Amino acid sequence: MTLELQPWEGGCRLRLRVRAGASRDGLEGEHAGALRVRVTAAPEKGKANRRVLELLGEALGLPPSSLRLLAGETRPDKVVWVPLEPKKVRGLLPAPPEKTL
Repeated sequence: MTLELQPWEGGCRLRLRVRAGASRDGLEGEHAGALRVRVTAAPEKGKANRRVLELLGEALGLPPSSLRLLAGETRPDKVVWVPLEPKKVRGLLPAPPEKTL
């Protein structure tokens, strides 16, 4: 996974590409340096953002309250602060699916 993780304020910044209102929840691997995330929650009143932080927290073994949405509150492209070093985040996120030729 070639995620762009930037050290920042005792943790790191993680770029996300979110699809709200999807048919299922999940972390879908990397695309253009961002982690692709799908959530079934609707993009209204912060529901999708809350679900994104819950999924990310589950994958990283952190409570969602320890993550901060830094940018992209109303957009599919988001930036989240994670209180872990970039190397640790890479090790905890699921590997992308195998590509077949």
